[in-house]
Amino acid sequence: MFARYRNTSLIARIIVGLLIGTLLGVLVPGWSWLGLFGDLFIGALKGIAPLLVFFLIMTAISKYEAVAETHFGAVIVLYLGATLLSAVTAVVASFLMRVRLVFPKTVQTAASAPKDLGTVVHDLLINAVANPVQAVIDGNYLAILFWALLIGLGLRAAQPATRQTLSDITDAIQGVAQLIIEFAPLGIVGLLFTTVSETGFGGIARYGQLVGLLVGTMVFVYLVVYPAMVWAMTHQNPFPLTLWTLKVSGIPAFFTRSGAVNIPINLAACEALGLNEKSYAVSIPLGGSANSGGAAITISIMTLAACNTLGIHVSFLLALLLCFLSALASTGVSGIAGGALLIIPMAASLFGISNDIAMQVVGIGFIIGVVQDSVETAVNSASDLLFTAAAEYHDLRRVGHPVAIKAAVRAAKTN
Repeated sequence: MFARYRNTSLIARIIVGLLIGTLLGVLVPGWSWLGLFGDLFIGALKGIAPLLVFFLIMTAISKYEAVAETHFGAVIVLYLGATLLSAVTAVVASFLMRVRLVFPKTVQTAASAPKDLGTVVHDLLINAVANPVQAVIDGNYLAILFWALLIGLGLRAAQPATRQTLSDITDAIQGVAQLIIEFAPLGIVGLLFTTVSETGFGGIARYGQLVGLLVGTMVFVYLVVYPAMVWAMTHQNPFPLTLWTLKVSGIPAFFTRSGAVNIPINLAACEALGLNEKSYAVSIPLGGSANSGGAAITISIMTLAACNTLGIHVSFLLALLLCFLSALASTGVSGIAGGALLIIPMAASLFGISNDIAMQVVGIGFIIGVVQDSVETAVNSASDLLFTAAAEYHDLRRVGHPVAIKAAVRAAKTN
C-alpha cells in the first residue's frame, strides 16, 4: 500500500492534502488534534535539515575534481552570476510588493535586525566559528556551512574509500529527508487545517499573494534576466535558445519537481544541440547544485516576507548582503524537492528570527510548494541547459568559431 502511495505523483498527493486540509478546517474546526500532523512534519524537517545541509556541502567539496575542456570558467560565471542576480531581483520584488504571511501558529514579534553593518559582520563571524556539533544541534546554518566547507576541503586528500563512505552516508541522510518529504501531504493537511480553522480563508488569500510574487519573479528572471546574460556571453539573440530550453527541460522539470530526475533530459538536449560531451557531462550535473537561481528567489522572498510580517525593518543594502549569503548557501540542496525551503532557517536567523518561527515559514513553503517548487525546479533545471550551451558558445566565439544559436536550435528540434 505504501509502495502504491509513493508511486502516485507527489504533486497529486499534495493537491489532495490541500483539499482535505481545507475541507476539514471548514467542516470540523474543533478537531484540533489534526494539527499534530503538521507539528510532526515540521519537527521532522527541523531535525534532519541541519544534518542534511552539513553532509551535502561537505561531500560536494570533497569529491570535486577539475576536468579539462569543460568550459568550467564560463559555466561557473553564469551559474553563480545567475544565482546572485536572482537574489537581487527577488529583493527588489520584495521591496516593491510587500507580502505579509499568516503563520500556522501565533508568534511573538522577533527582535529587530541589527542596525549597522559592523554589528552584522561581527555576529556573522562569531556564529560561523561556533562548535560544529553544537551548530548541527542548534540549527546554526552559518557555522554548518563554514565547517562543511573546511572539512570537505580537508577530505579531498582522504582515500577514495573514505570519500565513498562519506558519499554513502550523505545518500542515506538524503534518503531520510526524501522519505520525510513523502509525508508532506499529511503534514500539509495538519498545517492547512490549523490555518483555515484559526484564520479562515484570509490566510489562504495571503498565500496566493506570496505565490504570485514568487512565480512572477521567477518568470521575470528566466525571460528577462537570463536572456540578458546569454546575450552578454554570446552577442546573439538569446530567445530561441531560452524558449527552447524552457520547453525541452523546464516543462518536464515542472512536473517531476526534481532536478536530478531531469538530468538525463538535459544531457539528451545537449547532445541534440551538438555540444561537447566532455563539457556537458560535467556542467549539467554540476548545475544541479551550483545553479540555484530559483532557490535564491524562494529563500530571499520568503525570508523578507517573514521580516515584513514580524515588523522587522531591513535596509535594502542589508537585505542584499544577507540574501546573497543565503543564495550561495542554497547551492547544496537545489537538487532536492523542496530543498530550498530547508535553507530558510539559516536566512531567517541572519535577520534575528528564531528557528521556531522560521520552521513555520518552511511549513508555508510546503503548502504553496505544489506551485512554487514546480516553477523553481523548472527555472533551475532549464537554466542548467541554457547556461551550458551559452558557456560553450561563448568560448567558441572567443577562439574565432562563432555558433549560430538559431541554427543550432533549429537543428536540435529535428533530432
